[in-house]
Parts: sequence; structure tokens; C-alpha cells
Amino acid sequence: MSISSEMTDQQRIQKVRTVVTQAGEELRQRHPILKHQNFIGASILVFALTGMLGCAALYALGVLPAWLCIPLIAIFASFTHELEHDLIHFMYFKKKPWAHHLMMSLVWLARPNTISPWTRRRMHLHHHKFSGTEHDLEERGIGNGMPWGIRRILITSDQLMTVYLRPLQMFKMLKLFVSKQPENERRKTVISQLIGFIPLGLMYYGLWYCFVIFHVVDHMAIWWGSAIEWSSNTLAAMKVINFLAVVWVIPNFIRSFSLQFISSNMHYYGDIDPRDVIKQTQVLTPWWLLPFQIFCCNFGSTHAIHHFVVKEPFYIRQMTSKKAHQVMREVGVRFNDYGTFKRVNRWNKA
Repeated sequence: MSISSEMTDQQRIQKVRTVVTQAGEELRQRHPILKHQNFIGASILVFALTGMLGCAALYALGVLPAWLCIPLIAIFASFTHELEHDLIHFMYFKKKPWAHHLMMSLVWLARPNTISPWTRRRMHLHHHKFSGTEHDLEERGIGNGMPWGIRRILITSDQLMTVYLRPLQMFKMLKLFVSKQPENERRKTVISQLIGFIPLGLMYYGLWYCFVIFHVVDHMAIWWGSAIEWSSNTLAAMKVINFLAVVWVIPNFIRSFSLQFISSNMHYYGDIDPRDVIKQTQVLTPWWLLPFQIFCCNFGSTHAIHHFVVKEPFYIRQMTSKKAHQVMREVGVRFNDYGTFKRVNRWNKA
């Protein structure tokens, strides 16, 4: 059943906002602990970091095998992404800057292959204003609007690949992004973007590329029948890198690929009005995306709700998603629109 066609787009959007907001308020009335948002956010962060460190310790002790340690840490790390997203919208400790920035630092440390949360804040708030347009640097940077192929897969897998594989395009994207910033903020925006991966991103990608290159070269040499005699220093360094790969690097590769694959395909691009929230995103809930959803906190099912009601933390969206999905269907939000893969994320056919 659909909302009356006589309703305007803004009335439909407001309908969703009213239902979702009311569902959140009713939930808090039934469970008063949900009103303690700062406490909950900090508790989730402690839970996630404890889980990551605990898995790492068990792996170091030989109790937890690598094949189990990696996905478990990726799942714990996915909570820190949702916390970062909430922090970007100042949902935790807005009146206690030291606690707010401490949380921002810790969620970045848990996910070192992302741009600085302070840099991402500017990109993400911009994303809400210009979602689906050429100015949306956040989504275009992870492949949204690109035709599917090896290049998009690499860009979705590795945030630095978005620069390596299309430097001129990224320069144009950054120029468009900066052009929409306040004039007195543009210089700061450019500097922030250029240094956004320092230092954690450089550390992460240095470890990642060393790990991949070493093992590819080593296995190719063995395959060709001429094993390499690595120096003792190299082998000692690789022992540390291998450990960090299991407990820090590979889990975040899995987590970020899962998130960016879903995010870049649930957002529409190129032929929508950025003010039309109904057409900005779709809801993705098919069974075959479950492996990806596990590593990004069910992002495909709940992120579209955030575009309607920005100030609800991620755990509230999870709890009110049933009511939200019902009204979103009624106003015309799309669900499981697989055609987006062929249409290069356009709303309409080319």
C-alpha cells in the first residue's frame, strides 16, 4: 500500500521523519536507559576495543587461529565505524570536548585505513547536502557512480587506489568539493584532505603493501623453484608485520570493503535531486549480502533511515528499523534494487 500520490515529496519525507522519530521516542520511554546516550556510546566503544584487543591477545597466545581471529576483529571494528559516524554528527559528549575527541581518536585507531574522522566530518556533512551529485566526494571516492569492473573493485577495496587509478578525476572531484565550501574554509579543507591519512593511514598502507608484496614474491619464487634466502632482519620484521596483519590490517580490509561495497551501491548517483531524500538511497536486505552486512553492522538495512532522521544513533536505527522500513516502502523508497549495478547507480535507466 502506498502513501497517496497527492502528497508532495516533502510531505512524504516528513511522514517518514515523523514515524521514525516517534518510534525512537517510544523506545526510549519503554527503555529509559536508552536516554543515557553518552554512556551507551562509551560502553559500545569499550566493548569493541576490548573485543579487538582480546582477540589479538588470544591469537598471540596461540589460542585463537588466524582464520577465526580475523573475522572476529573485523566484526568488533565495524562497531567503531558506526560510532565514528555518530560522533561526526556530535551524538556523544557534545558538551565534553575532551571525551568527544578521545572517542574520535580511538575509533580512528581501531580503523587505520580510513581518513581522519575530523577530515571525514566535513566530507560527510557535505554528503548530506549534495548526496548523489558530482560534488559528493565521500561516495564518489569509494566508487559510487562508476561502471563495474576491476578498477571499481580495486577502488572499493583500497582507499588509496581511488587516487592511484584516477588522479585527474580525483583532482576534479576535490576541486568541485572545495568549491562548495565556505570561501574562508577552502584552504583549510584542501590541507585537511591532503593530510587526512597521516599518520595512521600511512602506517596501515605501509604494513598492508609490505605484507602483500613480501608474500606474493615469496610464493612466486617457491612456485618457480628458486626460494629466496631472506635475511634474518627481514624475517624478524615480517614476523611483526604478519602479526599486525592478522590483528589490525586484514580485519580492516574486510570491514572496509564490505562497508564500501554496500554503501556505494545503496546510494544513487547522477540523476536525482539532492533534496529528495527518498531517492538518495535504497534499503539492501537480501540474504546473499549477509556476509557483507555482518562486517558493517547491517549498514545496508539501516543507513537509509539515517538520511531521513540524522540524529538517531546507530543502535536506535537497528531497533526501530521495522517501523521505519514500513513507512519508507509506503513513500517510495526502493528495496533491493539490484538494477543499480547495471545502471551505474542511477535511479533511472540510462
